[in-house]
Amino acid sequence: MILLLTRILSKVALALMVGLLAGCQGGVLDPKGQVGIEEKQLIIVATLLMLLVVIPVIFMTLYFAWKYREGRDEIYEPKWSHSTKIETIVWAIPIVIVIILFVITWKSTHALDPYKPLKSDKDHINVQVVSMNWKWLFIYPDLGIASVNELRFPANVPVAFQISSEGTMNSFFIPQLGSQIYSMAGMVTKLHLIANEPGTFKGISANYSGPGFTGMKFNAIAEPTEEDFYKWVEGVKAGSHDVINNGVLNQISYDKLAEYDADPHHKHEATPVQYYNSIEPSIFMDNVMKFMKDHGQVELLKGTSFEPKMIHGDSNHGEMKHGEMKHGEMNHGEMNHEASEHSSHEMHTGEDK
Repeated sequence: MILLLTRILSKVALALMVGLLAGCQGGVLDPKGQVGIEEKQLIIVATLLMLLVVIPVIFMTLYFAWKYREGRDEIYEPKWSHSTKIETIVWAIPIVIVIILFVITWKSTHALDPYKPLKSDKDHINVQVVSMNWKWLFIYPDLGIASVNELRFPANVPVAFQISSEGTMNSFFIPQLGSQIYSMAGMVTKLHLIANEPGTFKGISANYSGPGFTGMKFNAIAEPTEEDFYKWVEGVKAGSHDVINNGVLNQISYDKLAEYDADPHHKHEATPVQYYNSIEPSIFMDNVMKFMKDHGQVELLKGTSFEPKMIHGDSNHGEMKHGEMKHGEMNHGEMNHEASEHSSHEMHTGEDK
């Protein structure tokens, strides 16, 4: 009876495991890139190390409940307080696990540093990413094109990402290729990924950012060859793709793309794929730097005495040179002798009183 029950439970557990793993298709446990594969191995190793603690605890809980059940003639020791064997096991195993995890974490942190370029005999494809409310803008600075909600690159060629945000903080994530990293306004984060095989991989925002968050998805398409990729690039420049082509990505078209409906009751729909067949070379950094203190003009202070001087690009504008002073003004640290004597006399008189 017990043997039959064990077999049934084992079959049920196997079926559940297969069902759960089947749902991993297209996620972090189904990697298609070098970084993703290494991260999957790290997840598996960390999980197995944790199971070294979890499984014995579960087993011992069931074993002690069975061994010391009512009716068993086990030794009763109400004043028992110490066991060298138990203390050794309880302390030694966690210490060993922590040491192993420390070594793995140290190595993997350096090996999987998202800022670290991937080793390859091919040059990186540079892509600048901007998260908007609620869409993704991909700029190819070396190729002079841009796309919205679609990312393309050749398979087996590393991609170097520069990531920023137009406003709300977001998280750029292609689960099958590897690491996620945050996008923040006024900052540039970096990420390096590679696809080991051609295919279409789902890209998402992994950080809730507002009512249009659910539609903030894109396809990351790894072309089979570099020739196929550059053929797509030429098609974007020529406007031959059956996709919305917005022409030039300059500050005007960028601002138009960045607009969104602020009405919280408005139903936000996913932005369709769009292309730009040419770009302003500095469009990415211009929009990163606009969040900096001294970039642009502070309209509220314009024309007032509080207007920042560095905005005009001349740090000497309106500043007084060392040693120069208008007539009748005192130098820093100097005091009129008569005023000093008068103040001193008043002070003594007050003390006498």
